[in-house]
Amino acid sequence: MAYPNPYPPQPTTSAPMPALPTTVIGPQFCAPYPVDLAVVKKVMTISDGNFVVTDVNGNVVFKVKGSLMSLRDRRVLIDAAGHPLVTLRRKVMTAHDRWQAFRGESTDDKDLIFTLKRSSFIQFKTKLDVFLANNTKEDICDFKVKGSWLERSCVVYAGESNNIVAQMHKKHTVQSILIGKDHFMITVYPNIDYAFIVALIVILDEINEDEKED
Repeated sequence: MAYPNPYPPQPTTSAPMPALPTTVIGPQFCAPYPVDLAVVKKVMTISDGNFVVTDVNGNVVFKVKGSLMSLRDRRVLIDAAGHPLVTLRRKVMTAHDRWQAFRGESTDDKDLIFTLKRSSFIQFKTKLDVFLANNTKEDICDFKVKGSWLERSCVVYAGESNNIVAQMHKKHTVQSILIGKDHFMITVYPNIDYAFIVALIVILDEINEDEKED
């Protein structure tokens, strides 16, 4: 069931617009203009809500909560009203980092939305392939993520093309330094599902946390 977004993000600068909306999680998350989102991640916390995503006016758009039973292997993306949109789950016993996204709080195969996996096992920079649920062969990815997570500089591309659909960049503020929070921005291009892009960022962060512990 789709829920309306109570705080639709506001327009920002111009960017190329795909001919048709690219809906992955829901059409209500596709805007006909570029969308800027701010992500604040609390450092050193295991409580729910360690991710908060706001629009440029500071209105909460999404939050991310964890599962007390599996703090690092399961995340749920919820909207501002608290409705679960996507459950993100790590698939264990796979050679590459592999995550699956399911509708709502489900983990049933019939509710699979997309799968994300690392392009190669050893790499110094982030390179991830995203396959939508109907792409069962996984010969060619539907989206690709490249960049440096450490520098908070990542770009999401459509498939194997050079067409950018979203970009992430670091935002330093005095407040973020003083209170120990990780604060960065995401620019989502027109007609691209921004809830989907946020879900990718959450998985990216989990993969990065794993690498820091290795």
